[in-house]
Amino acid sequence: MNLFDPLTQRSLSLRNRLLVSPMCEYSAVDGVPDDWHLVHLGSRAVGGAGAVFAEATAVSAQGRISPQDTGLWNQAQVDAWRPITRFIKAHGAVAGVQLAHAGRKASTLRPWDGQGPVPAGQGDWTVVAPSALPFDTGWNMPQALDEAGIQAVIADFRDAARRALDAGFELVELHAAHGYLLHQFLSPLSNRREDGYGGSFDHRIRLTREVVAAVREVWPDRLPLWLRLSATDWAPEQGPRGWDIEQSVQLARELKPLGVDLIDVSSGGMLPHAKIPLGPGYQVPFAARIRREAGIATGAVGLITEPEQAAAIVANDEADVVLIARESLRDPYFPRRAASVLGAKIEAPAPYQRAW
Repeated sequence: MNLFDPLTQRSLSLRNRLLVSPMCEYSAVDGVPDDWHLVHLGSRAVGGAGAVFAEATAVSAQGRISPQDTGLWNQAQVDAWRPITRFIKAHGAVAGVQLAHAGRKASTLRPWDGQGPVPAGQGDWTVVAPSALPFDTGWNMPQALDEAGIQAVIADFRDAARRALDAGFELVELHAAHGYLLHQFLSPLSNRREDGYGGSFDHRIRLTREVVAAVREVWPDRLPLWLRLSATDWAPEQGPRGWDIEQSVQLARELKPLGVDLIDVSSGGMLPHAKIPLGPGYQVPFAARIRREAGIATGAVGLITEPEQAAAIVANDEADVVLIARESLRDPYFPRRAASVLGAKIEAPAPYQRAW
């Protein structure tokens, strides 16, 4: 495989395998994206990416990470997303969106306003989780979801996927990573339930399976469905077992027949003080193992900053796509720069062709 080969899944084709990862902008009002999101996402489509993912977009107001997250829980948000997806597609990229529920990590301040929960009485809201366990000292105590609450979450994901289609998105990614709600159900570190949604591996993955099935009811068969997964919690070896790569492989095996087409492989987010061995491409081995052992396409992300590095990941069959996050914030035109370095070509928009 080559980084600048097209990727076709179902009836959707991406012009290359270098994609813009979902990145929170913390800039929406009432979940409604605005001109910032149009320019932010649109410039990366012009920059040559195969697909551009909108940030973790909440399936309900309660599921927002911060008060400034984007959403897909009402029609006003759908209407605001339409010109953004239209612009992305007009410039050759696939418009994707990551659907998310933050669970116990909801109702938190955006990074430049501080850290931790939104102060009481300043726009905060009640947070939920599989169990009444806060993320960290000083964080909000979540309410454990009952059966009705779980069914409401499933319905919220289903309805948000329907709205995503209406808004013009062609690729949906479900967020089951970074310590957010679906990940909270997966990990025994945050899920202490004793009912059908906790305890054994099969019970802990039940909500994720049911969300995938519900989304597939409304997301067309002709379009791909992806899922972001934290391959490990990076739990200390001497402590309780968390979510890990072995469980990730097994979950990926079970999600493929349910209609998941690619696992976007990240890690961490469950433990507030986890020791993570950061380094260039540190998560790529997880993507390679899931791809190899589960027989499903994967995406690699995490400290991938050089064109040659991205190209090698795909060429070595470690992942099917490479998703760029912070490097894309630094350089919206990273795919064009990478193409130039690697001897490939991305057609430039007519107003820019004289520069290429």
